Formats: sequence, C-alpha cells, structure tokens
Amino acid sequence: MVPADAFKAAPAFEAASLHVTDWPLCQVRLQNDGRFCWLILLPRVEGAVELADLTTDQRAQLMEEAVEAGRLVAAMAQAEGAPIDKINTAAIGNVTSQLHVHVVGRRRDDPLWPDPVWGRPGAIFCEPAVLEGRIAAVKSHHLTA
Repeated sequence: MVPADAFKAAPAFEAASLHVTDWPLCQVRLQNDGRFCWLILLPRVEGAVELADLTTDQRAQLMEEAVEAGRLVAAMAQAEGAPIDKINTAAIGNVTSQLHVHVVGRRRDDPLWPDPVWGRPGAIFCEPAVLEGRIAAVKSHHLTA
C-alpha cells in the first residue's frame, strides 16, 4: 500500500474533487458538485485498476470504508436538510482506470433521478459554505469499523 503522503490521484480526480482525508485504505475525496453529497474512495494500492488487484483483506477493508462513506453521505445530506432516498455505490472506472469507488447520495427529486450521475453534464460547484460544511463533516468523521 502506498503511504498517504506519497499517493497520487489520477488527474481527473484532481480536477473535480478535493482530497479531504485518508482512511486506513483509501484516500477520501469530496466531489465538488452541489447537486449531490458525493464521496470518492481511492484505495492507496499502486497500480490497482480492478477489485481483483486488491488482496482479500484490502477488499474487505474497502467494503467497510464504502459502507462508512455511505453513512457519512447520509449524515451530510441530513445535516443540510435534504435527506437522501438512496445511496449509489459503484466502482465503474471506464473514464479513469485508477481503482475508485463512488458513494453518492440520491434523492427522488434530484435533477438526474433515476438515471446514473456518472458522466453526466451539469455539475454545479458547491456554494462555499456548503463545501466548507462538507469538508468539515468528512474531516471530523470517525470510522466505526
């Protein structure tokens, strides 16, 4: 596993998300899209593209961190007064092959419901206060697993 201070996210992640913290396995990034509470987990495993590139223990840790990210996304949305209806969790990687997992809070009244959010135009940067609140929530969150 690559140490947190030496890990590099692919350029596409740098353009649209913010590195907020590091969990035991993953770099935790906040997608800067005001329409959705959205985290991206990047396992700090050199050259990982597929889940099969992780060890059994790393895959188990990734699952725990994805579940925890879902809890955090739900808590952020609740704190913003916009509780979610569904958490979408996916490791697609068609555009950026670096292994990553999206954890997105969805609402039935969001602008893309029920369609997927990945690769869709129309991202709206978070208002500064919203972005600051989400960053603070991620930084202060403690893993329960």
